[in-house]
Amino acid sequence: MIEFFLDGVPMQAEEGQTVIQAARANGVDIPHFCWHPELSVPGNCRICMVEIEHDGTDPWFDISCNMPVTAGLKVLLNSELAKKIRKDTMAFITLNHPVDCGICNKSGECTLQDYHYEHNGAASLSRDPKTHATKFFPLSDRIMLDNERCIMCTLCVRFTHEVSKSHALGAVNRGDHTLIRPAEDANFNADQYSDNVIDLCPVGALLSRDLLDHSRVWYLQPTASVCPGCERGCSIDIWHRKHEWKLTALDPRMNASIDRVTPLENPAVNGLWVCNKARDLAHLFERPRAEQAMQRGAAVELSEGIAAAARLIATSRNPVALVSSWGSNEELAAFHAAFAQRLRAFVKVDHTPQPGEVLEDHLLIKPDKNPNRRGALALFPALPDDVAQALTPDTDLVLVWGEGFDGALIPDGARVIRLDAFAHDQNAGADVFIPVSLQTERSGHYTNFDGVVTAFSACFPLKPSIAHAESVFASIIAALWLTADAASVQLT
Repeated sequence: MIEFFLDGVPMQAEEGQTVIQAARANGVDIPHFCWHPELSVPGNCRICMVEIEHDGTDPWFDISCNMPVTAGLKVLLNSELAKKIRKDTMAFITLNHPVDCGICNKSGECTLQDYHYEHNGAASLSRDPKTHATKFFPLSDRIMLDNERCIMCTLCVRFTHEVSKSHALGAVNRGDHTLIRPAEDANFNADQYSDNVIDLCPVGALLSRDLLDHSRVWYLQPTASVCPGCERGCSIDIWHRKHEWKLTALDPRMNASIDRVTPLENPAVNGLWVCNKARDLAHLFERPRAEQAMQRGAAVELSEGIAAAARLIATSRNPVALVSSWGSNEELAAFHAAFAQRLRAFVKVDHTPQPGEVLEDHLLIKPDKNPNRRGALALFPALPDDVAQALTPDTDLVLVWGEGFDGALIPDGARVIRLDAFAHDQNAGADVFIPVSLQTERSGHYTNFDGVVTAFSACFPLKPSIAHAESVFASIIAALWLTADAASVQLT
């Protein structure tokens, strides 16, 4: 370890660390726009400039993002000269910025706003007209670019070159006419990680078309979750409406909807990034829901459906269960505890790759499009490719938990119990159908392909007509015990 000094305070740094890295490791955040811990160092913005104490007469300054720590180095972050440099740099960066904070989607989490308040706070000294640029440029089908807000940090460009490897963005022209533009020989629409540049952008230059003018950030709150889009199980934040800002005059469903999804840093799984499929979870979770228990297509109370399911299991001779690979570890354990001795269980595939979907890549995307198949296979065998090996002709009951199984493969004459969260035509055709909760309505854990267990938490309340699968299993087994007790009483 190397000892250096920051504003006179002794600190420890690792060999090879820069001043900005060492400061962050010691809990001190040096202002920066263009620097990022996972990207190369261009030294564009100069806001991270610090003063270096030395024996000479002239002041010595350097950018902390590219200055290595040496033994005994004395860095001044808050000297009068260092603060003046930051103030002057902010004045330069905002010289042509439109300062349209009132209508900017980034307002409330804009680094430029924060630094202006902290390090400048003064009105512009310039009286010259601002240089104008393209206000809304379609960077891709997903992202809009406001060139007037861009401060040319080039984080977006470096991301496409160094992380996603699409090489889809670049800078054209020079000076205050420089613009971010799609590369002529690449397709930014094909970049499966393109939306990460929206998070990287320190200002409101890169905007999600889906979220444009959708909601102010201070109306929202994040809930830690896991992306179920593939077996990677990336850690994410699901953003939704705060209870204290709930809508009353507009559609109340907006209070229980996903406003956006962002990465939640997890070095063991996804690091700082997620793919665009995670960003689109609202399209997955907000499909038409199944909210009514049914018995042979007729609506019944939830308790009646559970009781009917228990009777079917109690009277079956060769029952088979098809277990969801989207079930949490807790739900799978509950299923195993309830039915391991009563049903032959197999793990099915709930979701398969969609046409045009990337199967696997160099960064995060994995081929299995189910979040907890490894967790399920730890308790139950996989459903054979030849389904008839599991669903033999003498199968008289099939319990189908989750999506993705074709009911036409069920043997003729077998009774069917279905548990699902979404509305499907096959639900009404089951002998008993029980609506169960979504991932966003419950808490639990998934085990990813690499054996890493990650937690997710509930975002939204559960409707009374819907049950958690874990409680359904417990209720069915309780009803089975009651049925067995009643039968024993009659025999005696």
